[in-house]
Amino acid sequence: MRIRKAVFPAAGFGTRFLPATKAIPKEMLTLVDKPLIQYAVEEAKASGLEEIIIVTGMGKTAIEDHFDTSFELEILLKERGKAELLKRIEEVSELVHFAYTRQKKPLGLGHAIGITRNLINNEPFAVFLGDDIIDAKVPAMKQMLGVFNKYRGSVLAVQKVPRSQTHMYGVIKGKKVGEGVYKVLDLVEKPKGKAPSNLAIIGRYILTPEIFQALGVTEPGKGGEIQLTDALRILIKTQDIYACEFEGVRYDAGDRIGFLKANIAFALKRPETRDEIRRFLKGLRL
Repeated sequence: MRIRKAVFPAAGFGTRFLPATKAIPKEMLTLVDKPLIQYAVEEAKASGLEEIIIVTGMGKTAIEDHFDTSFELEILLKERGKAELLKRIEEVSELVHFAYTRQKKPLGLGHAIGITRNLINNEPFAVFLGDDIIDAKVPAMKQMLGVFNKYRGSVLAVQKVPRSQTHMYGVIKGKKVGEGVYKVLDLVEKPKGKAPSNLAIIGRYILTPEIFQALGVTEPGKGGEIQLTDALRILIKTQDIYACEFEGVRYDAGDRIGFLKANIAFALKRPETRDEIRRFLKGLRL
């Protein structure tokens, strides 16, 4: 089946960005001139996905407002002759079709995905973690879809990280089956000892609908949360899972340093900001 839908878990509290995220959803923090979540939504559209399911929580209505039509603002921009701004605003609400569901308690990534079962309707689907920003010539999800179409199994995005950082990620044990493609033999969430590899799972997934059965029997872990990695370890017993080492630069914009790096990198890519940012950086006494 062709993959049409993508799930965006966005119900977390964003505690790493407090106090900024006390009143503003982390997903709405601005990367140059667009909120973080919009970059991932644009990646989904560029990959051919048609429907975005956003899992929200308390205090996340700004996300829904951002992707909705704003009649008053559009009329104001039109009256003032700001055609370019009007076009950009209209494009946001017309990106793809959006649906929303509410995660009432913060019970983990696995739980957030699990509550979308009725909206997915027994189809394979994509998952985007919006604070993983991936700058790539070919969208990372599009690369993963190529792997899915060939192997017809769940696909995890992976990236090589220093061994000293493997404790920060889910890590796979894999067997290489193609260029940048691995058959997953095992997964470990934030290994405390020696990691099985340095291939870390990044915030992009393609999942078959059988993941919902696995999530249904996954025991809650630390903090009562249901971990997606634990469900994938159950799923791997009955069907093959693959990993795609995508080509592109990934920024962990859910971390303050990663967020700052992403802002600098993307500002240097924009023609309207590039030269001024370069002059500013050259003038710093480092």
